[in-house]
Amino acid sequence: MPLREVTRTEPLRVLIAEDETIIRLDLRGLLERHGLRVCGEARTGEEAVRLARELTPDVAILDLRMPELDGIEAARRIYGERPLPIVMLTAYADRHSIDRALEAGVFTYLVKPFRETDVVPAVRAAFLRHEELLAARRQVGEQPLRPVVIGLRSSSGGRWPALRIGSDGRVQVEEDD
Repeated sequence: MPLREVTRTEPLRVLIAEDETIIRLDLRGLLERHGLRVCGEARTGEEAVRLARELTPDVAILDLRMPELDGIEAARRIYGERPLPIVMLTAYADRHSIDRALEAGVFTYLVKPFRETDVVPAVRAAFLRHEELLAARRQVGEQPLRPVVIGLRSSSGGRWPALRIGSDGRVQVEEDD
């Protein structure tokens, strides 16, 4: 599916979850300089989950290691309640952490120290890819199922009852008379 242009009249709303104040303020400044709007800031994983629920951001940036609840579990809970693109920002680049983050629904994984030229494109790319995913899921859901008939022969040459899968998804067994 080609990347489509997303028309927005307002800036992307970003939730930042980072326990280190200096990094959180730095992220806020660079996002705002590039026209993004920080709608909330969290210092813990629990706070990130609560703010994601209350503020309904367009994108979340989560640190991997945070008090109360790590970023991976926070991502899992946030994505489970309301799927949104999540960017993981962390000092940990080991394969185990990356795999766990991706399994939790994280769209992009950035390693600290981050550069301004990495963060903003990662946030925008995560948002666009997530929009594409949602559009593809909607398109699949809108297409009706086509009826399918499955008829098999047994190894002795006889026929098994045919299975008919209707457009409503129901399976019917059709016996030969």
